Amino acid sequence: MFSKPTLPAAQPFPRRRRGLDIASSNAQLQRQIGLLEVQVKALDAQVRGMTQSSSWRLTAPLRWLGGHFQRIVRGVPAAAALAKRGSYADWVARYDNPGSDAREDSRRVEMAAWPTRPRFLVLTSNAASLQETTRSLAAQSYKEWKLQAGPPTAPVDADWIVWLEPGCTLSAHALFTIAKEIAAHPEARMLYADTDVVDAAGGRSDPCFKPDWNPDLFLSRNLFSPMGVVQTSLFDEAGGLNAATNGAQGFDLALRCVEHVRPDQIRHIPRILSHSSAPLAAPDAADAQALDRHFQRTGAAATAEVTPHGLRAHYALPEAPPFVSLVIPTRNGVNLVRQCIESIVLETAYPNYEILLVDNGSDDVEALAYFAALDAQPGITVIRDDRPFNYSALNNAAVAQARGELIGLLNNDIEVISSDWLHEMVSLALQPGVGAVGAKLFYPDMTIQHGGVVLGVGGMAGHAHKHLPSTVAGHGGRAQLVQNFSAVTAACLVVRKSLYEQVGGLDEAQLGVAYNDVDFCLRLREAGYRNVWTPYAELLHHESASRGLEVAAESRDRLARESAFMQSRWAGLIAHDPAYNPNLTLDIEDFDLAWPPRDPRSDAAPATHP
Repeated sequence: MFSKPTLPAAQPFPRRRRGLDIASSNAQLQRQIGLLEVQVKALDAQVRGMTQSSSWRLTAPLRWLGGHFQRIVRGVPAAAALAKRGSYADWVARYDNPGSDAREDSRRVEMAAWPTRPRFLVLTSNAASLQETTRSLAAQSYKEWKLQAGPPTAPVDADWIVWLEPGCTLSAHALFTIAKEIAAHPEARMLYADTDVVDAAGGRSDPCFKPDWNPDLFLSRNLFSPMGVVQTSLFDEAGGLNAATNGAQGFDLALRCVEHVRPDQIRHIPRILSHSSAPLAAPDAADAQALDRHFQRTGAAATAEVTPHGLRAHYALPEAPPFVSLVIPTRNGVNLVRQCIESIVLETAYPNYEILLVDNGSDDVEALAYFAALDAQPGITVIRDDRPFNYSALNNAAVAQARGELIGLLNNDIEVISSDWLHEMVSLALQPGVGAVGAKLFYPDMTIQHGGVVLGVGGMAGHAHKHLPSTVAGHGGRAQLVQNFSAVTAACLVVRKSLYEQVGGLDEAQLGVAYNDVDFCLRLREAGYRNVWTPYAELLHHESASRGLEVAAESRDRLARESAFMQSRWAGLIAHDPAYNPNLTLDIEDFDLAWPPRDPRSDAAPATHP
């Protein structure tokens, strides 16, 4: 096995302390956590007192103006800032109120055109919540349903099973909307929808707007919770409900059904069709056991772990971890390069990699001396490439020389802060069907810089949950869960070299500077691979310190050309990112509500829900 690179003796780097006593370190950490919990409680009490005061109400207009101008300073258009028009209750009243007579007449006309009317059997495991479930079913505009508590004891006389978690009720238009989706997509065998929380007074909160079918997110959190819809023939084929799953019946059923269908047979309806009486609990040990059984049935070398935000799949590496080539372009930037490379060497636990430093015309004396010292070390190669700056071409040329089975693309302003970052990314990149794998990147203040790429944000693409504090769950827990995005940033990206070559690498002809990583990921997606983002590979990104942003700022004409090329190549995905949701904003990266929601069925102007 190839040994890890060493550092040039001429550039000593103070190794971070690793020999602290574990027990002492844990005790200190627990004390810090305890202190922080006390501080949080105190601050929470202060906030409650402040928000209940008359002065808080009187200063609301000033706070709105302050937030408005802050958004403008951050570069968000004034129109986007003004689009934040109210609370979720306001949004529901405006865009999710289907109960008019005109709409009822429209539904009858639509149903008359359907080839058949699907019949539903609504299943729930909890008789205690039957009264509320029955009440919500009685209010349905679509009447082809029956209700049963517990597993079916006889052949099911229905076309579809609607599984409801305990405490779940349905929106009045839920069964009609599901039936309409089935009529429009006869290939469908499984369906799920968005959800929220409703209190005893009918107030709604905590919406969870889900992406379209997202297999890696599904392994982190059940997308079919609290409501999942399964074709009856699939329900029987998968073995029905398993009463011995210790409270994980819904997830266990969904896992077994997913094993029998194609991805295109799973439909997501971007509408709030179900309500829970309380925020959904994070998965527990029973869910982890269900996921472990799924791995055993599918032959995946993986195990499940319960985390505070969801489940984590640990994929085993081969006994001999594959060789990885880390490609880092730079021009001068000696301090950034030193920080990047020395953090890789000192902090990375993965044992089998090389570093290819691509020197694009450096002329700084100190940088050249450092690069020469690096080039003399085993496991580090400096490639001199004096062509005019073209990020795509520089990486492609280096990848052609790389000896690794996998390629890691890194910016020179990346700093490693988690020892298992490369292990995590490689283990995911080796899974069947996976294309590019992206990391969780932080600004130096430990807010999120990259949590996956969302298409359409700002007109082209933006980073999910940007500026969110590192430990916050994010919308639907997505800032803390492994999942699929349409694209991830090449500031830290791992992919199999064979796939890199299969899709032609980065587009050096059309996208020399901007959007080349997004385009690369979309071409992987087009070729049938799914791109994965993991929060368990953590690195710092000292963004704006690297040359790439400066070059883009100086070349607005080229940026305009590259933007136009992306729009011509990927307009459909940019308009409707399947890893996002049309009910969420494209103005900024914070997963706020869209005012109004976009119509997911066309590229037409935004429309309210029918």
